[in-house]
Amino acid sequence: MKKIIYLLSLIFIISACTKLDEEVYDKIPGDKYPENAAQVANLSVEAYTKLKPFADDEGWWFLAQEISSDEFCAPTRGADWFDGGKWQNVHRHTWSNDEESVNRMWGTMWTGITTCNQVLDMMTELAETPAIIAKKKEVESLRAFYYYLLIDNYGDVPYITSAKNAPDLPYRVKRATIYNNLITTLKESLPYLKAYDNKLMFTKYTAYALLAKLYLNAEIYTGTAEWQLASDYSDSLISGPYNLAVNVSDPFKTENSNSSEIIFSIPYDENNFQGFRIHMRTLHYQQNLEFDMPVGPWNGLCIVPDFFDTYEDTDLRKEAYNMWGQRYDVSGSKIIDGETHKPLVIDPHLPALEMKAANYTPEQIRMTGARLGKYEIAMGALENLSNDFPLFRITDFYLMRAEAQIRLGGSGDQEVNMIRTRAGVSNWSGVTLDQLLAERGRELYCEGHRRQDLIRFGKWENAWWEKSTHGTDLRTFPIPKWATDVNGNLLLPPQ
Repeated sequence: MKKIIYLLSLIFIISACTKLDEEVYDKIPGDKYPENAAQVANLSVEAYTKLKPFADDEGWWFLAQEISSDEFCAPTRGADWFDGGKWQNVHRHTWSNDEESVNRMWGTMWTGITTCNQVLDMMTELAETPAIIAKKKEVESLRAFYYYLLIDNYGDVPYITSAKNAPDLPYRVKRATIYNNLITTLKESLPYLKAYDNKLMFTKYTAYALLAKLYLNAEIYTGTAEWQLASDYSDSLISGPYNLAVNVSDPFKTENSNSSEIIFSIPYDENNFQGFRIHMRTLHYQQNLEFDMPVGPWNGLCIVPDFFDTYEDTDLRKEAYNMWGQRYDVSGSKIIDGETHKPLVIDPHLPALEMKAANYTPEQIRMTGARLGKYEIAMGALENLSNDFPLFRITDFYLMRAEAQIRLGGSGDQEVNMIRTRAGVSNWSGVTLDQLLAERGRELYCEGHRRQDLIRFGKWENAWWEKSTHGTDLRTFPIPKWATDVNGNLLLPPQ
């Protein structure tokens, strides 16, 4: 109910406001607005709405992190899912600077940053009350989150903190410089951020989470490792109001707004906050019968076969996160594939990234590759899911603390074994970094972390399945051609 109230109020606020720009700022009476605490709280709403495209192809962040990794892919199935090669290019790391994924992700992240800057510019016109100062710090922290994703994916980028005063043709700034600015912003904001457990807003715990992530990846971003600080800020979350759920699937239920594991999430809703369509992209054409869906799925995304085999048969996550084998409709009858007219039995071992009709059987093309089942598909689901998408989840920070401690010469056994015990697999002793990376993959499968993890562990350049080895130059995506065509300064060395 809280989620619905939040979304309805969010829609009302957006529909009641015009575009944020300087002309509108000039029309806000500084002595009359905001008039109360509710209006102060609403100032940041527009900045949060810019998270909505991140989980699908409008924004491409989630898809780019997962399809580029060793755990997930979008195979070409006969005449379906080639789309100019854009899915294969991401998985094989053969993208260009004019790729849909590269273009849209850049634009989406900058939209988030720019909207934060517009909101902050607006607040400079208001009297500096304690509430306004706190709200500024919240929006600055949210902007730091957008910037964290931007530098993680693109490296050296412009660093802009005002929409009104932004240069027409900005230059890039070194990633290490931006990293330091984000650390400073977050630490200065901590005393002003609310400590309550609100999963849809930037709280003190969200800041701890982002600081832990930045420090965990500091060696990649700056050349200097910060493992102890990564461990310390992970501890701040572990000692906070979050706990492991009883079941591995609990954080991904349709009604997961109050999950004990989620720290920060995108509040998707099938009607009022649309943008999460992973079930449409992964389910077989006839699997709508399994979930009584009034819409037909697109039969696409699936797990990489080698990664599927890393799950032990006793691992509860194997079945909780994947769908394979014979599929049944809501009445318990076997689903029949619409083209082969044979029972729909999904073979989890996808034979190839590109399956042409001349080389593969219809069964291989249509019915291979275990499908993503991690995010609950409610009966009667529409084209968009209502599951909140977890951006930060406490399980991640147990594993992050374990990693930091191992890299510092200590042990990560306790944290890793908490995760493994819940998953129904045996405990480990003397956990190695390779074991930890594999466990992160199994636990955090399809949550948007795998690309970053592979880079940090030095595995990104390795060959896997149908992807070849390459150099470290592909650790970041290129700045889109359309952006450099408009602003040639983006091609110059960073300042």
